Formats: sequence, structure tokens, C-alpha cells
Amino acid sequence: MNALRITSTAILSLLLGIAAPAYAQHEQQDQQQDHPQQQHSRQEQANPQQQHAQQQQRQDRNNQQQHAQQQQRQDRNNQQQHAQQQQRQDRNNQQQRAQQQQRQDRNNQQQRAQQQQRQDQNNREQHAQRRSNDHPERTQEQQRVEQSAWQEHRSQRWDSEHRNWQQRGGYNGYRIPDDRYRGYFGRNHGFRIYGLPFMVVGGYPRFQYEGYWISLVDPWPEYWGNDWYDNDDVYVSYADNGYYLHNRRYPDVGIAISISM
Repeated sequence: MNALRITSTAILSLLLGIAAPAYAQHEQQDQQQDHPQQQHSRQEQANPQQQHAQQQQRQDRNNQQQHAQQQQRQDRNNQQQHAQQQQRQDRNNQQQRAQQQQRQDRNNQQQRAQQQQRQDQNNREQHAQRRSNDHPERTQEQQRVEQSAWQEHRSQRWDSEHRNWQQRGGYNGYRIPDDRYRGYFGRNHGFRIYGLPFMVVGGYPRFQYEGYWISLVDPWPEYWGNDWYDNDDVYVSYADNGYYLHNRRYPDVGIAISISM
């Protein structure tokens, strides 16, 4: 009996020794099977927070990008508007300066024209006063001599009879100083031959004007009036290296003349 009890006890111990590890292993497997579910549950609990954080980050990035793009567009618009405003301002300034310059030029031209008119009027009045004071009325004999001299030098066909100074080989007479020429000669300084000192030299008429003797070396055109030398305004010009006498009624025609003191 004792042997049987000992044997039973040994077998029971052996079974318990075998079952305990197996039970522990099975318990460990059950724990391992439960652990992924717990991890998955914790992951499921953590994922919404991460997703929300990621969504917030994406939203922030999008907002920053949109804000940067809007700021860039606004900056470009501001730059374009500023450039357009500057261009308009520059055009307005240029137009205003051009208009001011035009007004100034017109004013200067008008002032110069008025000054020239006053100067011409003064010169004419001075010339008339000098003729009245220095040259008394001509006698009938003087009128006859002058008329005869002028009429003898009237052309029949002026276009073929006259010669300019180039055709004559160049002007070799006295040259009027520039300041005297600008003051008393040229298109703006007209006068009348009537009443001026007169003489005939070599058959050609000669008269004195502003201290200079003016001698005609060319005939005068046949279509001028018979008494042009008494009634028409004339002037002396310098062109093509020589002096010419012009009648204001026919300004395009120049009679070659010689100047002497």
C-alpha cells in the first residue's frame, strides 16, 4: 500500500510538473493574443489626434502659401499701380514743360517781333527826319537830271540784260561793317531814294544813304513803275558775295550795286 501511495504521489507530481508549464505557456499565449488588441486599441485612440495634428499642419501650410501668394499678388499690383502712376506723372510733367516752353517761345517771338517793329518804326522816323532836315526840296532842274539818269538805265528785257556779281567775276567794292549793316541794311531796313543826295557817275545813277554812296551797275527792270525811285520803298541786301538793291514791290529781284564811301 505504501508503495502504491508513493507511486500515485509521484505520478501526480509529475502531472502537476507537466501541467504547470503548459498552463503558464497557454496563459502567456493568451496574454500575447490580447496584447496586440490592446496595442491596436491604443493606436486607434492615438490616430485621431495625429490625424488632427497633421490636418492642422496641412491647413497651416495651405494658409501660409495662400497668404504668401496673396501678398505677392498685392505687391505686384502695388508695383504696377505705382509704375503706372509714375508714368502718368512723368507724361503730365513733360506735357506741362512742353506747353510752358511753347508759351515762352511764343512770348519771346512776340517780344522780338514787337521790338523789331518798334526799331523799324524808329529807323523810318529817323530817316524821314534826317531827309527833312538835311535834304531840302529838289529843284525842277534836279528832278529833270535825276529822272533822265534813271530813265536811261531802264532795261528793255531785264532777264537777259542784267548780270549778278558772280557773272561779273565777284564783288570788289567797299564792304559795309557788320554792325552798320545790321543797323541800317537788309530786308528790315527799308528807305526811299527820294530826297537823298544824288549824282550821276559814268552815266550811272548814284545816291547816298547812311553815309555810303550806292551806285547802280545793273539796269532796273522795265516792269517797275516809272517813278519807283521816288515812291517805292527799297532796301540793300548782301547775298552771293555782293550787294543788291531791292524794291519792296518786287522783293525777288535784286539790282547789282556797288558801295563806296
